[in-house]
Amino acid sequence: MSLPEWAPDGVDVTVPNAARVYDYGLGGYHNFAVDREFAEQLISAWPGILQVAHTNRAFLGRVVRRLAAQGVRQFLDIGSGIPTRGNVHEVVQAIDPEARVVYVDIDDVAVSHGQAILAGNAHAAAIGGDLRTPARIIGHERVRALLDFEQPVAVLLVAVLHFLSDEDDPPALVRELTAALAPGSFVAVSHFTAVEDLGQEHEQVTKLYGRTPTTVRTRTPEQVAAILAGLDLIEPGIVPITSWHPDPDDPAENEQRSVLGAVAKKP
Repeated sequence: MSLPEWAPDGVDVTVPNAARVYDYGLGGYHNFAVDREFAEQLISAWPGILQVAHTNRAFLGRVVRRLAAQGVRQFLDIGSGIPTRGNVHEVVQAIDPEARVVYVDIDDVAVSHGQAILAGNAHAAAIGGDLRTPARIIGHERVRALLDFEQPVAVLLVAVLHFLSDEDDPPALVRELTAALAPGSFVAVSHFTAVEDLGQEHEQVTKLYGRTPTTVRTRTPEQVAAILAGLDLIEPGIVPITSWHPDPDDPAENEQRSVLGAVAKKP
């Protein structure tokens, strides 16, 4: 098949990709037929999964706005996915045009599109990187050029940790990341979790992802807390993402229990 102009050379269009599936769920167009077909299978297995995508994106926006209001001006978004609506740099640079943002993703389409939309933005960049190799991310020349690790940085791990296996040792990876951060820095996470009355839907989604390179798994609040060990959880702690400082006009029916959210501060 012929690739659209925005697709980087060599991209595999035969296997669904988590970033492109998420993009489709958010109404984006940087995805391929294989991603859309996989997304429709997910929706058939769990009709509420589209709400998950949108409430997760809304959580990201609330986190960025809240941290920016507290003076944070540097953001490292790892597993950022394909920039669609509510991009981190748009949110924080509306508050301070000189705020710095680096997007990191393992998907070439996400990186390519990120670089395209950031052309001409001297304070933001998109790079290829893998959360499983934190030192390469922290040491990347573009990261070092934009972010000052002597000052607070907010690391965003939104909807990415549930793609790591226990063998990847997420707590150790987060410890390695936070070791490079200045005191007063933050780590924000959202993570897929099990909900008893949605057990069948979650199982089907997990099985579907099991047929892709990005398997997914649920973790409990206690397991998420272990990932953030050594950091100080800020209120309200580890809660469903729709319960994390919701906007006053958020509809009650949008409650999302399948994804946990938390923000923690380096003491």
